[in-house]
Amino acid sequence: MKGTAKVTRGYETFLVSENESTFIPLCTQYRLENHGKVTFEMIEVQPGSYLGEDDMVRFEDVYGPDGVSLGVGCRPASADFSDD
Repeated sequence: MKGTAKVTRGYETFLVSENESTFIPLCTQYRLENHGKVTFEMIEVQPGSYLGEDDMVRFEDVYGPDGVSLGVGCRPASADFSDD
């Protein structure tokens, strides 16, 4: 990770800096924002058997795909992945 991120996970907000990490539980709404002057870069690691991107739902995306902030969650547990 490079830079500092402001992480909103559910109802809590905190900072994550270089050499730190955080865990986002399944179906938890979250947002990542660049909190410093240095460009924020991170590595996302997805555990589990399904690693597709189509299981996420955008709740709010005020900056677009190239911006510094993105709120996402997940499909309901009842979602059908049989065609994926």
